[in-house]
Amino acid sequence: MSTQEIDAATVEVVRNYLTSAATEMQRTLIRTAYNTIIYEILDFGISIFDRDLNLIADSPGLALFLGANDYGIEKAVEHVGEENMNPGDVFIMNYPYWSGTHTLDVLLFAPVFHDEELIGYTTCRAHWLDLGAKDSGYVLDSTDVHQEGVLFPGTKVYKDGEPDEEILDIIRFNSRMPEKVIGDLNAQVAAVRTGEQRLQELYEKYGDATVETAVDKILDHGEQTAREAVEDLPDGTWSATGYADGVHREDDDLIKLRAEVTIDGDEFTVDFSGSSGEVDEPLNIPPGMSETICKLTFKTLTTPEEDSNGGQYEPLSMEVPEDNIFNASYPAPTFTVWTGIVGIDVVFKALAKGMPDRVPASSGGDLADIMLYGENPETGRPFVEANNEGVGWGAGVGHDGENALMHISETMVRNIPIEVFENKAPIRFDQLSLREDSGGPGEHRGGLGIRRDFRVLEPVGALSIIQKTRTENWGLDGGQPGKKNVVVLDSDRADFQDRVEVLVDNDHLHDGDGKHVGMFRGNFVPGETISNRTAGGGGYGDPFDRDPELVLEDYEDGYVSRAAAREQYGVAITEDGRVDDEETADLRADR
Repeated sequence: MSTQEIDAATVEVVRNYLTSAATEMQRTLIRTAYNTIIYEILDFGISIFDRDLNLIADSPGLALFLGANDYGIEKAVEHVGEENMNPGDVFIMNYPYWSGTHTLDVLLFAPVFHDEELIGYTTCRAHWLDLGAKDSGYVLDSTDVHQEGVLFPGTKVYKDGEPDEEILDIIRFNSRMPEKVIGDLNAQVAAVRTGEQRLQELYEKYGDATVETAVDKILDHGEQTAREAVEDLPDGTWSATGYADGVHREDDDLIKLRAEVTIDGDEFTVDFSGSSGEVDEPLNIPPGMSETICKLTFKTLTTPEEDSNGGQYEPLSMEVPEDNIFNASYPAPTFTVWTGIVGIDVVFKALAKGMPDRVPASSGGDLADIMLYGENPETGRPFVEANNEGVGWGAGVGHDGENALMHISETMVRNIPIEVFENKAPIRFDQLSLREDSGGPGEHRGGLGIRRDFRVLEPVGALSIIQKTRTENWGLDGGQPGKKNVVVLDSDRADFQDRVEVLVDNDHLHDGDGKHVGMFRGNFVPGETISNRTAGGGGYGDPFDRDPELVLEDYEDGYVSRAAAREQYGVAITEDGRVDDEETADLRADR
């Protein structure tokens, strides 16, 4: 801790320099990455830390990675030891219980030195396409971590500035797509090297004392601002429960996710006790991701407009016992860790009980990810392509929910443009639209999900990791839940059941013809279709209190059908598109 005096202008210059460095790291990664999941979807997380492992800058990407980077760098440094780090070293980590997510979300980090003294760390986590897992794409049925890929606990992949070709060979020979994986590794190395250079330049320009004093001020201000924001929230303890689908489970055997939130003065605690224990399915949540769930929900209520730094999270603490799905331990499988996304909405659900004016109703609650894999018919090489989809967001006090936005866990993440996806995989898109009637009814309507229909042109493998298909999301103050997530598979081939394994069956849903499923994996042939239909957000307030003219606008925009307007809102719309005031009054009076 430096005692040097420093003016506010210099602190801001240093802060913005660090933010700019993280942004330049991001641009370097996007421009040099090999796979669309990184350069189109932005499935990465970039962070800069000081020598005490305090977060001092980040660059937006997948929000769940940024908090996981905090946890991962601490575990990595503990495992490697500062004394074993040298200038020019780069380390690789994907051990899920330390890295904070699954094995394909690979964390690279570099220790940064100035005048032979360690001054900090630059980190870059990104989703790789393949690293020795038993299946292409995502592993949906693993029972232990060793089925999920080669594990690196914090291994030097660069030593004194030079690549370790033996480690690179291990990576190459354990990947179905070695060229793209090594290309993405090199892109991440370029990113951490960029951050390393910028951090060294900052120290060179302003000196150790000035930079470290500025960083102390930044962290102190972050903590002070966050504590003041927590003090403005109501004190109390609130709890909520949600459910993840699981794999090959019945409706009465879902995975329980429970969160209890306590606010006491300027302290904010999230307790996951009471959740299901670890399961022998790839749905367990590493503790690093559980911490991120807490950080993400905390930041939205305290410092949502400010760049992240470690000081902002000082008022936050997490409690989670052993043998808990939020505290995965070796060798529990973790590959489809997106149960953590359901966990985010459970924390918000608890908070909504204490502050419904600040927290909206539930979102669609998932990434709605469909992944394609196989052999490219033009090149003969293996490929993996994935696309996340937008879901409806929940309505709140005075506003409808937004339509078709990425889940809050993904912040800046995008989907892949249709033209790019059709170029990368042998498919054609027949439809991309908002999903009518998917938004939760309410005085303020929940946002709509989407419908995207794929048509297979050449033999291809496909899978989904979709959650929240068996249980509804939630509305507030009389608002109703939106429609659930569902995938509809359509085929007239008699051997379809033999080629496609359905892990979560949703034939109880009715949303058009075809087989309704959640999680699945299988081989598809030309002419078959996959329709991905994402959930809507929850409504806020009594639907019968919604202004009939707003319901008519929803009907005109294709958001709400005439039948739903009548049944869910008590609004009669004539065949020529007008509100029948008299019949509407009768419908609402007769409810």
